[in-house]
Amino acid sequence: MSIDAVAQLDREELRTLLAETIDAEVSQVGDDTDFVEELGVDSLMALEVVVVLERTYGIKFDEQEMRTVTTLSSAHDEVLRKLGERP
Repeated sequence: MSIDAVAQLDREELRTLLAETIDAEVSQVGDDTDFVEELGVDSLMALEVVVVLERTYGIKFDEQEMRTVTTLSSAHDEVLRKLGERP
């Protein structure tokens, strides 16, 4: 994984981005706070989270990967993994 990929993914910036996307307070988005179970995110909003991540970081998620993005930690890990896959 390149240093550039790591530099592009700041956890607090990601927390803010996710909070804005799901219309929640930044303080509500804990590392392991489940978007659906704890914050009431519906399937359309969950899809919007993935679209925002794809646009922001220039990556693509397949359907299975989309299902794994349920918390800040899972989003961070998945985006970091995807950034590391880029040439």
